[in-house]
Amino acid sequence: MNVESELRESDHFATITDLWLSRTTEPYISLMTSFFPGEHTGDNIAQEMRGALADWDLKEDQQVCVTTDNASNMIKALEVNGWTRLQCFGHRLHLAIENAVKGDNRISRATGVCKKLVCHFSHSWKKRVALEQAQKHLNLPVHGLITECQTRWSRVLMINRILEQQKALHEVLSEDRNTRHLILGHQDPDVLESVSKALGSLLEFTAALSGEDYVSVSHIKPILNLFNTTILAPEEGDTDMTKSLKKKMLYMNSKYEERVTQELLDVASFVDPRYKTQYISVNDIPIIKARLVSEMKTMEHKPKIMHSVECTRVEEVSPPVVGGGPPPTKKAKKSLASFFKISTASATVPIDPIAVIEAELSAYMQSSTIDNEEDPLLWWRTHKVNFPRLSNMARKYLPPALPQRLFSASGNIVSCERSCLKPDMVNKLVFLAKNL
Repeated sequence: MNVESELRESDHFATITDLWLSRTTEPYISLMTSFFPGEHTGDNIAQEMRGALADWDLKEDQQVCVTTDNASNMIKALEVNGWTRLQCFGHRLHLAIENAVKGDNRISRATGVCKKLVCHFSHSWKKRVALEQAQKHLNLPVHGLITECQTRWSRVLMINRILEQQKALHEVLSEDRNTRHLILGHQDPDVLESVSKALGSLLEFTAALSGEDYVSVSHIKPILNLFNTTILAPEEGDTDMTKSLKKKMLYMNSKYEERVTQELLDVASFVDPRYKTQYISVNDIPIIKARLVSEMKTMEHKPKIMHSVECTRVEEVSPPVVGGGPPPTKKAKKSLASFFKISTASATVPIDPIAVIEAELSAYMQSSTIDNEEDPLLWWRTHKVNFPRLSNMARKYLPPALPQRLFSASGNIVSCERSCLKPDMVNKLVFLAKNL
């Protein structure tokens, strides 16, 4: 597989970029995963990203957008280069969760006790054995406690496990006066229940957003709609804390209100056969259609030249054969049907390209939507014959997801045992890991 040639032949591409430090604190930038010397300033990052595109012979005007986190230096770099930026939805969701629970002393105290509990049992083999015995005695599932990893949104998992094993933990901790201070207070279980109810439903999106082989950009508007109408909507029986947390997390709506971002998400949703115009404002549908018509007209190849067929019959006279060449081939006798074929091939009729594009767009709109579980890329691969111009738009706006799973691969390569790898070797190994 020649990755460079495939990239060069692509009409459009999307990129994702972020910075990370290896175990030896060497800086890397994830765009093409190249070693990044120098300070992490916006100007330096902008220059490095331009260089990365040039190394792969990629043109900036073919770049649809760049997905980044909310770091100020990343934002500045894209402003310097004049590139369209799309906020990473996973990172934005993570910030929404962190901002919702931040500043509430009740939540801070309850989650702090949970962390101390997990730490205590992870460092004491005797306590883990005692916990297992208490679980069997109380007919509870024999589960270990879960450590919170802030970047992987496992706080809710930690809380749910503490609530599940609350009785067993109380039995083990109450037997030793040195550990009784770790027992949850009378208010802590209610607080943890409220947090779990508000954030628990969001766990399902963490796995879905981390996929890298399927489309996710067209999911953003449907997910935001789902948040507003179902998942983060107030429910009967919600505590005041649960309602407050849900309301705070809905601030994500304001982060995608920029006109450029809205149009990008609307176009991606439009060319996704699962959604089309379902989540686009009625007033914005004509704007999206006009944009697609304009882009499809621009992407059209050179006008096709339709050669007309002359209706005049011409008697062909074979020239005499000079020398000992092969005898002339006998002229095939025309069939009766051939006269009808000639007579229907009249002069070329000019075709309005705008009319053809609008007809294709109208046919796509009239086609039925597909199930949400189906792969839109596979659908377009099958129907590109019916919608040749619109399929190019789908290729442009429906790239497979590009998550930060690249950092996990990099972390597995630059392990403790291989921390002396040189940056050039890290670049090559990560490239092979993601492209072989």
